Amino acid sequence: MRDPVLVPFAQFVLKVHSRCDLACDHCYVYEHADTSWRGRPRAVSREVLDQAARRIGEHARAHRLPAVHVVLHGGEPLLAGPELLGHAARTLRAELPGGCALDLRIHTNGIRLDTRFLDLFLAERIKVGISLDGDRAANDRHRRFADGRSSHPQVLAAVDLLRSPRYRELYAGLLCTIDPANDPVAVLDALLALDPPHLDFLLPHATWDAPPPQPNGDTSYADWLLTIHQRWLELGRPVPVRSFDSVRRTLLGLSSLTESLGLDPADLVVIETDGSFEQADSLKTAYDGAPATGFDVFANSLDEVARHPGMMARQSGLAGLSAQCRACPVVRSCGGGLYAHRWHSETGFDNPSVFCGDLMRLITTIRDRVAPVLPAGTRPGTELAEEQLDQLALGLGDGATVRALAAAQLDLTRRLLAAVGPAADPAAWQLLTVLDQEAPHAVDAVLAHPYVRAWAVRTLREPGADGAAPLAELAAAASLRAGRSEELPVPVRGGELQLPTLGRLLVGGSGEAVLRGGPAGFAVRAPGGAAFEVAFDQPGDERWLPVRRVELPGWTVALEDLDPYRDSHQWPAEQRLTEAALADWSGALREAWELAQRDLPAYAAGIAAGLSTITPLRSGPNGRDVSAAARQAFGAVGIARPATAPALALLLVHEFQHVKLGAVLDFHDLFDRADQRLYEAPWREDPRPLEGLFQGCYAHLAVVEFWAGRVRAYDGVAGEAAEHAREQLALWRGHTDRAVDTLLGSGSLTALGERFGRGMRTALDRRVPWPAEPAPAPAEQPV
Repeated sequence: MRDPVLVPFAQFVLKVHSRCDLACDHCYVYEHADTSWRGRPRAVSREVLDQAARRIGEHARAHRLPAVHVVLHGGEPLLAGPELLGHAARTLRAELPGGCALDLRIHTNGIRLDTRFLDLFLAERIKVGISLDGDRAANDRHRRFADGRSSHPQVLAAVDLLRSPRYRELYAGLLCTIDPANDPVAVLDALLALDPPHLDFLLPHATWDAPPPQPNGDTSYADWLLTIHQRWLELGRPVPVRSFDSVRRTLLGLSSLTESLGLDPADLVVIETDGSFEQADSLKTAYDGAPATGFDVFANSLDEVARHPGMMARQSGLAGLSAQCRACPVVRSCGGGLYAHRWHSETGFDNPSVFCGDLMRLITTIRDRVAPVLPAGTRPGTELAEEQLDQLALGLGDGATVRALAAAQLDLTRRLLAAVGPAADPAAWQLLTVLDQEAPHAVDAVLAHPYVRAWAVRTLREPGADGAAPLAELAAAASLRAGRSEELPVPVRGGELQLPTLGRLLVGGSGEAVLRGGPAGFAVRAPGGAAFEVAFDQPGDERWLPVRRVELPGWTVALEDLDPYRDSHQWPAEQRLTEAALADWSGALREAWELAQRDLPAYAAGIAAGLSTITPLRSGPNGRDVSAAARQAFGAVGIARPATAPALALLLVHEFQHVKLGAVLDFHDLFDRADQRLYEAPWREDPRPLEGLFQGCYAHLAVVEFWAGRVRAYDGVAGEAAEHAREQLALWRGHTDRAVDTLLGSGSLTALGERFGRGMRTALDRRVPWPAEPAPAPAEQPV
């Protein structure tokens, strides 16, 4: 059984050699406080490798991990040789359970990298990261051989080999340690010349006992990084930089990509060449023995290691920071900095980072540099009044309340778009900013489309993963909505031109089409030169596939079967609906909406105000009904059309509860995000994280109300349908009641979270009473 307070490890640093062939003077392993390397075996044994793999496998199996990330490390890991590295890769894969992927990497100085190693890495799918501090002058400042010789030529040769077509897929990126004495622009240009898929810049390890030199003032490191950041922006962000992307992500409330920023709980453990489990390697800079746990792969499980006080201290989020950090305005981005950098021999780790000033300057400057060009921030109508929060706490939300949620979500989409737009397509971004001044309502109508935010978030998480940015399409859709008549070049992808919120144009070919807006449509010049006109409401034009909307009393909703980013839900999206399928959807929605307005009026008002889009999904396994909300697509739900209108009504109210609560969570903390425990959810076999339990409780309030409405509809009626409704009401009322008790008893709710928990309890206890028990039969009277 899984430990309810344990944060499982998903990242493993596996030391395969404890010595190095360079003598870098900034190395935390050999040049800082810890000396444990002196007593360790030079190379890891097969016995240790096998047992380490077994421990990782059992941990992945016990915690149902979908993937584990292993870095082969040192010292210099290539000193272990190809045979031992191959054995490590094969053993790790053999021990992992089915369904658990292995992300296997090696981090090296590159000195010994040759085709023997790369052929092995190709066969075993091992990606390669290389340490390089920039141009020769910068690299030779610290990364030299013991006799003082430069290592730069050998590293460049290794990178050139790694970049070659045969091995390019193995190239993971370059890692550079910062020294303010180096020329930052020269460093960046030298690294970019090697065409890395990723870059990262690391602060050198330091503590309050051994602070870093600040040759250029109190924020030398931030100033150095900010010079690079400015150059990187000017070049159009040519490569993802983990440190910059982490600052940007944490400022937007997303997770960090590195342990040195943000408040995400650490899930990394080190396995040394003797089989010892250790905490993060960076702790070697604090004091001798700082990373030690006293555990090893032969005597201890990874669950035992996860309960080590040092491990738990790095997983405690905001609560684990010093008072000064907790009061800091950028704490959710900074996260107190790297744990090791907080060390002071008198106060332990209860301090800000020794780089505190640098981190503050870095984060606030990046925040200001990427501040949205489009107006954002808190605008009128985006803040929730206390009475509106009370409505939402009860699981409800009238039209005004949900419109306030939608306004705040539009504001967030604008900020997200501003973080990715200028670099993704500068010309289209410029047009959007002009349109936003001249026709803000048209821009709002396009940016409120749920899948605009979905694209922006994907791009932040995986820059470049979704191919070309749709900025030109967004700008064109806004311009056409505004009725502007100037010509707009728009990219054609796969013979199609997508206009979010409007439709898809089939023009054929590739390249650019030119659009010119008009009062009721637009003129098109296709890539091949053909010209024609499109009317927005013109039926029968096979080249124009409009977004189709179903108009109902008090609610108009789009059936989105075109947008390329609509695959944001956990189930596959349906393709373009046929006319017959569209008619079926329209009829089912009409009946479901009538039922919702009659039986669920308090929920229907919010749906009419905030649910703009339904994405038809394919049926689930064996044709079962499936539905889903997407956290990054406010205003949309995905549904595979069920067989009956009541079932559709139930899915609509259930999924829109997730949409509402997700919108609240974007701006309000309802629970301690450092709580990584798993909780019993009565409606599922597997335990859920706290947010999953909260979401489930909130969604099932609407499910309970739905079945209460069905019971009322069958009042006084006998039969299977009436009995089924009473059974379902009792079932879901009981499930939700127990789950709310668990939520309120977790000890991890914020004050507002407690308010929501009590609101849900009130909704269950007052608005939906327990189903009445059958009256007992009268006792027989004596004759």
